[in-house]
Amino acid sequence: MALTATVFKASLDISDLRRHHYQHYAFTIARHPSETDERMMLRLLAFALFAHQDLEFTRGISDTDEPDLWLKAPSGEIELWVELGNPSSKRLRRARSLASKIMVVSYGGRTAEQWWLENERELRGFKSLSLIEIAQTESQALAEMAQRNMRLQFTLDEDSIWVSDQNTSLEIQAQLRLGDWAI
Repeated sequence: MALTATVFKASLDISDLRRHHYQHYAFTIARHPSETDERMMLRLLAFALFAHQDLEFTRGISDTDEPDLWLKAPSGEIELWVELGNPSSKRLRRARSLASKIMVVSYGGRTAEQWWLENERELRGFKSLSLIEIAQTESQALAEMAQRNMRLQFTLDEDSIWVSDQNTSLEIQAQLRLGDWAI
């Protein structure tokens, strides 16, 4: 018997002080059976980081031809390609050929650090690539906030991301390893 996706409802209130973006979003998220709470919550964090009315969750982990999120122009061109984890350089080269801007949100502690060390030279040559790393302790704390029905507040300023729900407030200090925050 095939495993089915678990459905989550997420209500996000985003206050991005860097970009002056203040908006409420509501989502129904299907968590793939192989996806962890940590990864699902990082998808929400990535949405908050780059929030835009046209930013969309894709099939992501279920479809190797799509990123986790993307922002498409009305013409269908991909303006922003957002990857989670530690994608292969081959995957990033493909993304570079399809999108104007690529953002990678890396996580996983030592695994992410090793991936960066192995790929830094090649990644620095990608002009349209930005890389943001989330510390493992912070991504795991974010995972603990996962609930089937979530109401989350994201407040972003120059050097911190605050994530809050009715019980918890968490500060995340994302490290910008490469590129810039601009979409």
